[in-house]
Amino acid sequence: MLTIDKVYSAKNVLKKVIRKTSVIPAFDLSDTNHIYLKTENLQRTGSFKIRGSYFKISRLTEEEKARGIIASSAGNHAQGVALAAQQEGIKCTICMPDNAPISKIEATKSYGAEVCLAQGAYDEAYALAAKMAEEKGFTFVHPYDDEDVIAGQGTIGLEILEDLDSVDAIVVPIGGGGLISGVAFAAKSMKPDIKIYGVQAAGAPSMYRSFHEGKQITLDTANTFADGIAVKHPGDIPFEIVSNYVDDIFTVTEDEIAASILTLLEKQKVVAEGAGAVSVAAAMFNKIPLQGKNIVCIVSGGNIDVNIIDRVITRGLLLSGRKTSFIIQLTDKPGQLTDVSKIIADNGGNVVAVDYDNADPDLAINDCFLKITVETRNKDHLNIIKKDLNDHGFQIVRERQ
Repeated sequence: MLTIDKVYSAKNVLKKVIRKTSVIPAFDLSDTNHIYLKTENLQRTGSFKIRGSYFKISRLTEEEKARGIIASSAGNHAQGVALAAQQEGIKCTICMPDNAPISKIEATKSYGAEVCLAQGAYDEAYALAAKMAEEKGFTFVHPYDDEDVIAGQGTIGLEILEDLDSVDAIVVPIGGGGLISGVAFAAKSMKPDIKIYGVQAAGAPSMYRSFHEGKQITLDTANTFADGIAVKHPGDIPFEIVSNYVDDIFTVTEDEIAASILTLLEKQKVVAEGAGAVSVAAAMFNKIPLQGKNIVCIVSGGNIDVNIIDRVITRGLLLSGRKTSFIIQLTDKPGQLTDVSKIIADNGGNVVAVDYDNADPDLAINDCFLKITVETRNKDHLNIIKKDLNDHGFQIVRERQ
């Protein structure tokens, strides 16, 4: 049974292996609340997962350790289990979805674990791990549906209250629910009036739907680049705790997640993966029904694949109106590009790419399409440029934001 004493026991056990990550102010992330960040992206292995996995493994019997352990993970739990197993001298096997970032797969191997890839998402990796545990006698270390794991994650709630006793709400990313159930239980046990809010990706809303429909829901698919929270079915124990201790759950879009990653990079110099940034996205895009309050957003992980950072930054720039491509239809004659470029430059915009097309079958013989990519300060700045182009007779026929 989960108790606050078990969370404090986990806190004591974890002292020797984890970093006590900081709670830092980030007031420029919201105009309506005072935002703080709990920087679990700076935790060992780059994620909060080491807390729950290490505490769970520390409580295994010698017989369970001798059989070897197995776990399923999209990447962060894998690294936490692998590191804990390495330190305890335990044989470790990790089942991961085949679409997991290469960086997470390689990091897991670097801690000495054997990695098996399953076709599909996290749930397929879980099924493979469960099958291997039964067939080979491995001890299964669940990423979230386990009270010891939840107690380990709950130590984050205790640390937040220690560092910021004036906190009014904590915003937590949700995948299977281990993190939010531990944080909610610990924080509300110590401060019953605190608000706990969860956030999921709109493409993988298993706990969101389960919470609002009052029963556990299994999704057909979980589609989000926030691979750490791409879970089709919430855990049984987390669902029960979330139902009793969490105040509400929201969803954020892929574009909102991308924009929050970009903002964290630029304004806070914080590197967050998609799953780790959803809490910040909820604060930035006014999902939280509070005003003028002290809100801690847990940045749960920073293991973002460098191969997708460029795409994430581009999406963030598009959403914020700082980079836009638009197509202008105009008469194909000398000087047109010069005139268009001058209008953009005179308004402080920066042209970064130009493409010319006079072969489109929908065009008049004497016309062409001019595709221009422009860097601007924000959406208001972009609208000024668009209006000036229109006032000078240049018709924007298509725009990508």
